[in-house]
Amino acid sequence: MLVGGKGTRLRPLTLSAPKPLLPTAGVPFLAHQLTRAAECGITHVVLATSYRAEMFTEAFGTGEDFGLSIDYVHESEPLGTGGGIRNAAALLRGGPDDPIVVLNGDVLTGHDLPAQVDLHRKKDAAVTLHLVPVEDPSRYGCVPTDSSGRVTAFLEKTPNPVTNQINAGCYVFRRSVIDTIPAGQVVSVERETFPGLIASGAVVMGYAEAAYWLDVGTPEAFVRGSCDVVLGALHSPALGGTPGVCLVLGDARVAPDAQLSGGTTVGYGAVIQAGAIVSGSVVFDGASIGAGAVVRDSIIGRDATIVGGALLDGVVIGDGAYVGPGNELTRGLRLWPGARLEDTSVRFSSDA
Repeated sequence: MLVGGKGTRLRPLTLSAPKPLLPTAGVPFLAHQLTRAAECGITHVVLATSYRAEMFTEAFGTGEDFGLSIDYVHESEPLGTGGGIRNAAALLRGGPDDPIVVLNGDVLTGHDLPAQVDLHRKKDAAVTLHLVPVEDPSRYGCVPTDSSGRVTAFLEKTPNPVTNQINAGCYVFRRSVIDTIPAGQVVSVERETFPGLIASGAVVMGYAEAAYWLDVGTPEAFVRGSCDVVLGALHSPALGGTPGVCLVLGDARVAPDAQLSGGTTVGYGAVIQAGAIVSGSVVFDGASIGAGAVVRDSIIGRDATIVGGALLDGVVIGDGAYVGPGNELTRGLRLWPGARLEDTSVRFSSDA
């Protein structure tokens, strides 16, 4: 699993933790991928880490709690998708023709992974890619296939895409193909490895399935993914309970007349006071939302305080930040950790 990115699009949340460790429906995001991998019959996982690598070991240990054996490999400097895969090769098990599943660490998916592996075996492919249809493929590089499902090209973003199929970030490699990626170099599988294999005549297959799929790289997508798991739109064995309109964890305190909906998660030790309305949001551990406050489609960081009467709609509040009474914060605002809305420490950025 590729988990080395810095998650810059999710700042300020990723200033204190890597994106795959952010709490998502009550557990670290990566826990959803790990439990699903185990459910699909995978027994050994190598995590390709870089940014804050030690936090992954602390979070997942040997993998025993997931029914897995987890090893860790570190990149002192980011090596790209291909370089990261090659860097993990020394810890892989099995022979040269065995299938190796590679997952991007920022994707939620409900696709049939065993079926993808089965297609890979039947076609004796060098690589088999999960492809997903999207409404606006011009935002992505698209991946056309022929009538047999064989990938014919990797195309960069274009206003006139030839297909609505895009790369969904789950690959099945023949082990020997990974060993051909240059070691110790920055390599992109999307721009170099896959196009090179296609040009050489190697069999690169596309496994197309329109199951649930989401790249959680932006705050909006992160919130949506967490809420979808809570609501049951995506089955996750890591969800600690029955899907429903909200998830309240452990010792969190929610006033009887507070309203929680839309798949909201309330973290451990958080407090939601009387009359507050929280919809489609993720409230991290120890945060406080005051009486009568309204929070929609937002992320409230660890130990942050939202005073009663405030209105938040589609915003990100960093760890330990403070939003005073009567403030109305609209989409696109991000409040940095420890900041108070009234002071000059407030920082804003777009959602780009």
